[in-house]
Amino acid sequence: MLTHLDSQGRANMVDVTDKAVTSREAVAEARVRMLPATLAMIADGSHPKGDVFAVARIAGIQAAKKTSDLIPLCHPLMLTSVKVELQAEGVDCVRIQARCKLAGQTGVEMEALTAASVAALTIYDMCKAVDRGMTIETVRLLEKSGGKSGSFKLEDQVAGSPT
Repeated sequence: MLTHLDSQGRANMVDVTDKAVTSREAVAEARVRMLPATLAMIADGSHPKGDVFAVARIAGIQAAKKTSDLIPLCHPLMLTSVKVELQAEGVDCVRIQARCKLAGQTGVEMEALTAASVAALTIYDMCKAVDRGMTIETVRLLEKSGGKSGSFKLEDQVAGSPT
């Protein structure tokens, strides 16, 4: 059932008034592929624009807090925690993981996905002068917990998929 549509098929913000307040958490990731030389500049701190990871981390946190301004029909949420971690993966990739938490009536999946996406876009923005061929890939939800629908872990879904 698509809950963002009313009985006439019109866009509708879901009414969460009667939903229980529960502890909710979501983790999302994104990856940015780049030239090895670009990643080396980021890692050794020689990038001309400064600490790329620090700026991307702040951008991701700010984005999570602004998700309802960016995604139509998302509820504004009082996030209690947003963590954005960035790390080099191999010689040509940055892995971003965003974790959002709250006690509330609706989930935080969109906030985690938005944080990871905007952190990736920030890396692109800061590094585009030295590497226009970067790609942002694998933006996805890794896990969520809380609420009526319970828990989800991507690794469980992938492990249970037919091969």
